[in-house]
Amino acid sequence: TILPAIILLFIAFPSLRLLYLLDEINEPLITLKTIGHQWYWSYEYSDFMNIEFDSYMIPTNELNLNNFRLLDVDNRIILPMNSQIRILVTAADVIHSWTIPALGVKIDGTPGRLNQTNFFMNRPGLFYGQCSEICGANHSFMPIVIESIPTNFFIKWVMN
Repeated sequence: TILPAIILLFIAFPSLRLLYLLDEINEPLITLKTIGHQWYWSYEYSDFMNIEFDSYMIPTNELNLNNFRLLDVDNRIILPMNSQIRILVTAADVIHSWTIPALGVKIDGTPGRLNQTNFFMNRPGLFYGQCSEICGANHSFMPIVIESIPTNFFIKWVMN
């Protein structure tokens, strides 16, 4: 039993080191705080003063022709492309899960806990996601939309 335990230790220690290194966030350009509510998301740009808003799903009867049903929101997250983004996720009421499949991001928002992750967007466009935790009857009606834009347009957006 000692030999298999030693082999497992030789496998575990390098893996734990890699997990620790992957979790480190090196100098993010922007920090975005996300708070999950029933049935909407709140966002705060921590690096800028007074940029915070709520994001609700657009009802079906108010959709334009170029909107996606059950996926579009009234206030999109605007982020610059080609920059490291840190996101802090929490919840106000029940467990939510902030998920953007195209970016490979899925992080749980738990009341009383602040979770963080990071991502990098290397192209402009719209990235869609939803709450992927069964947080109640309307959890599938909590869409997320990120709009990735060039940095100079992001600066203009922040100034307005």
